[in-house]
Amino acid sequence: MRWILAVLAMAGLLVCNVSAAAGPSPSPSFQIATYNLRLNLASDGPNAWPLRAEAVKALIRYHEFDVFGTQEGLPEQIDELSRMEEFAHVGVGRDDGKRAGEHSAIFFRKARFEALSSGDFWLSQTPDVPSKGWDARCCNRLTSWVQLRDRASQRRFFVFSVHFDHEGEVARKESAKLLLHKVKEIAGTAPVICLGDFNSTPETEQIQRMQAALRDAYRVSQSPPYGPVGTFNAFKIDAPMTARIDYLFLSPGITVLKYGVLSDSQAGRFPSDHHPVLLRVRLD
Repeated sequence: MRWILAVLAMAGLLVCNVSAAAGPSPSPSFQIATYNLRLNLASDGPNAWPLRAEAVKALIRYHEFDVFGTQEGLPEQIDELSRMEEFAHVGVGRDDGKRAGEHSAIFFRKARFEALSSGDFWLSQTPDVPSKGWDARCCNRLTSWVQLRDRASQRRFFVFSVHFDHEGEVARKESAKLLLHKVKEIAGTAPVICLGDFNSTPETEQIQRMQAALRDAYRVSQSPPYGPVGTFNAFKIDAPMTARIDYLFLSPGITVLKYGVLSDSQAGRFPSDHHPVLLRVRLD
């Protein structure tokens, strides 16, 4: 009997040693997206927000978004998304730093994530106050950010949601410089996912600057990218979908398992004039 117990003990020790050598199991994966909502304009007619709000929420729920950054959402649109009670959100309006104007809000699933800190800054020479920057003509441009704790793994990471100017070429170039400076200042060496509507195609100086500092999810996905290359559809069901202007950039330490541009439509209409870009990622 003693020799049997000894053998079992040795086997148990061997199992323990193998487990220790294997190291801790990887963090559970989750889904993160960027989604330009298209602001609420009555002049959009059949594509106006009240006629597509339910389709946007249905898409988010069906594809099981866990975290998603938005762009262009006006207060009433953010309120509508907030009715999905499984999500909490952070972010202010770009016009007054409170509620007025478009938001770059970040939503996250409450059961999975906890917000530890958050903030906002403007893409301008005066980033701490509502302001236009450089050659931007019509609009303040804003970035919102949040530090999240993953309840499943206790890991912490940062998410930045950004919307670059659509007119000012200098503004877009300078916004990339400021964004990367702020990411380093706020997040330090922590894992970072920087997402949004950059109003820029991959060959531009600002996107190449982003790609040099962070990894473009499209390029590093373990699975081949799914869906069209382009992310802007202009509400046209037959849009060529070749221009990629919405991105997710990631720091080292985050694995992109899947990348997809979701071109869901209903009755020949898209839920927004941008397609959401969705990743499945894992914190290493």
